[in-house]
Amino acid sequence: MRKEERLAKEIIEQLGGTENIADLASCMTRLRVKPIDYEKVNLNGLKNVDGVMGVVEAETLQIILGPGIVTKVANEVSDLTGQNIRNIDDENNNPFEGLAAKTKAELKEKNATPFKLFLRRIASIFIPLIPAIVASGLIAGITNVIVRSGADPESILIQILNFIGWGLFNYLGVFVGINTAKEFGGSPALGGAAGILIINPGLANITLFGEELVPGRGGLIGVMLAAAFIAFLEKRIRKFVPSAVDIIVTPTLALLITGIVTLIVLQPIGGFISDLITKGLLGLIDMGGIIAGLILAGTFLPLVVTGLHQGLTPVHMELINKIGDDPLLPILAMGGAGQVGAAFAIYFKTKNERLKKVIKGGLPVGILGIGEPLIFGVTLPLGRPFLTACLGAAVGGAFQAFFKIATIAIGVSGIPLAFLVHTDQIILYLLGLLVAYFFGFIFTWIFGFKEEMAKNI
Repeated sequence: MRKEERLAKEIIEQLGGTENIADLASCMTRLRVKPIDYEKVNLNGLKNVDGVMGVVEAETLQIILGPGIVTKVANEVSDLTGQNIRNIDDENNNPFEGLAAKTKAELKEKNATPFKLFLRRIASIFIPLIPAIVASGLIAGITNVIVRSGADPESILIQILNFIGWGLFNYLGVFVGINTAKEFGGSPALGGAAGILIINPGLANITLFGEELVPGRGGLIGVMLAAAFIAFLEKRIRKFVPSAVDIIVTPTLALLITGIVTLIVLQPIGGFISDLITKGLLGLIDMGGIIAGLILAGTFLPLVVTGLHQGLTPVHMELINKIGDDPLLPILAMGGAGQVGAAFAIYFKTKNERLKKVIKGGLPVGILGIGEPLIFGVTLPLGRPFLTACLGAAVGGAFQAFFKIATIAIGVSGIPLAFLVHTDQIILYLLGLLVAYFFGFIFTWIFGFKEEMAKNI
């Protein structure tokens, strides 16, 4: 039996059987499942399935499997259950909306704070876009390295690579608008239209209240505001429009009103919020320097544990849109590097063969910027190594902040991020990565791990 087939069958068994699975989705490392009845789920059994690196309990169960394997397992689960793999947050198409209300309420009480709910919604918008963003960013970054190495920027090869790499970022607002509308219960197409209202070059031809409008002002924050507003408006208008003319009247009124409100209110508000975030972060990094880098990198991993770190994607994009690069991403990337260092220390120190096997499976992808397998399979279950990994990350983050390392696009962390930093900073970024590895290793070796901890793995 293939590994992914075995995993799928064992996961389904611990979830309470095929009839207890309401919905499926997958991201880069996690299989996201919405059970019909949470009381039928054997959480301890699920966590102990060989190949499952951890489980995050939220409105959906997020089963950590690792990159590559998660897609194969998701397909197997889909085949066995008959469930399509889709966006589990699309409430309009969710036939299980009213199921397990008691358990869902308990989960919300346990996990929901306003800030966590806000970040979770932002993450739900951007998680489906991550593969395209990573691929486009990496192609753009590699092209930049090639050009800086002496290639002719006007050559047909470079032009084609730039065309492929940067294309997504020119139209990212449309995709964000689509996903935002879905998240807020509206029509995806109208969400895309709301995104176009923000990024349309035709804005440059409009003068409103004596001021020339600027295409893209407000960035993705403005797009999310406009798309959320059109979704809200669409649902309200539909209540009063006769069904016979709904398909014509509702979207027309929603788009018309949203367009006017966006130009007058939402785009300026998005621009204000965008300026506030970027100036605030840049001010923090400039004033705090080493201290800011230390704090930001050292506290990032707990956000990854909850799966809410994707909610920072619009912040990274706004920094790039406003100042041309992103000094925050290299700092936060040190979180995964600290994990790698801690994992190496545990591997060389422990005699537990099962733990060594888990580390061997998680280290390659950890070095390549996917930290969840090491977090959920190694450091977090052990406890103290998670903290020493954070300390190693903090030192690496201080290094990146001190040298003001910044990326020209966003993508996964680890070694691949070297292609996205400014060409003259590649060596410094990699040195910072080694610093985080080293201190994550040293802190964990000295006081982060004892052999008796491995008994629970």
